[in-house]
Amino acid sequence: MAERTGRWLAAALLLVPVTGCAAPVAPLPVRAPTPTPAIPTTAPPTTVAPTPAGPPPGTVGARPTRPAPAPSTPDRTPGTRPPSASPRPSACLGPVRYDLVLADTELALLTSLCLGVGGVLRLQGIGPGEVTVDREDLVDQNYEAGVVDLRFLRAGTVGVSIPYEGTTYLVTVVVV
Repeated sequence: MAERTGRWLAAALLLVPVTGCAAPVAPLPVRAPTPTPAIPTTAPPTTVAPTPAGPPPGTVGARPTRPAPAPSTPDRTPGTRPPSASPRPSACLGPVRYDLVLADTELALLTSLCLGVGGVLRLQGIGPGEVTVDREDLVDQNYEAGVVDLRFLRAGTVGVSIPYEGTTYLVTVVVV
């Protein structure tokens, strides 16, 4: 019974007109659009006025201004970019921690990775002593509670072997 009364009361409140809460609203005035002039397809010829040789009259000790140098075009083909100032390739992640949850990742699709020196590859969900690297001099490896941390100490290329569900996957890590 109370539920039916509550619904009836809510419906009645929606039907009651609200007065005194808002002023009547009038539409905003609208201006007619102004026609835009046609843009010529060719630019009209321009002339350059000669600049005076000395300072303008009435100025004392002013030096004449030099004209701006003409813009130069670099000697390169269109569409090429100049080399970046960064020593690291743009696809490299830098010195970050890259978390790899083995249960959620398709390891066959992860064949290579680029990290900066100091970066960490964290493998979650693997047992102790299962992960091997081919360049132990470049890597500091730690294991704790199902997590293997591989910290990359120096630049180089490291092959990381990850055994998972009967298959061993090789991930090539480029360290820059």
